[in-house]
Amino acid sequence: MNYAEIKNCDIADGPGVRVTLFVSGCTHHCEGCFNEETWDFQYGQPFTEAVRQEILAELAPDYIAGLTLLGGEPLEYSNWTGLLPFLREVKREYPEKTIWCYTGYLFDRDILEKFCAAWEEMKEFLSYLDVIVDGEFILSRRNISLRFRGSENQRIIAVPESLAKGEIVYWEEVS
Repeated sequence: MNYAEIKNCDIADGPGVRVTLFVSGCTHHCEGCFNEETWDFQYGQPFTEAVRQEILAELAPDYIAGLTLLGGEPLEYSNWTGLLPFLREVKREYPEKTIWCYTGYLFDRDILEKFCAAWEEMKEFLSYLDVIVDGEFILSRRNISLRFRGSENQRIIAVPESLAKGEIVYWEEVS
């Protein structure tokens, strides 16, 4: 798995100050994508042990709220399987930090119905996520006033609550 970029002080992709990892590789190819170079699975640098350790160190300060996964597409098979061991480490080291994941796949239709049925490990992957922002970016539904998403079709889903309830539960920021 390759990654395109790491930001260690991001306030746009989830609540609080976050470390964000932009993975490489995406088959959605959304019109108007802000990160087209990450469609290429070979773009960027290899996601090595040294990179994992760098991100773990960047997550250490108390002011860092958590980790956000973007892309590219974190839920492409080669990406999520590459990220799974890393997420285990993140949750073990920083159980209080939240993990957000942006995906063009739909949580209910694609992830739960298809991916979880095809790959048992996807359930474990989901167990480490606090929030998924799902749905492809749709240029005609772009809305720059939305918080934490780019188009009106995208949903901010509380993953543990949704899995427990068996239906989508939307994330709402706690005041």
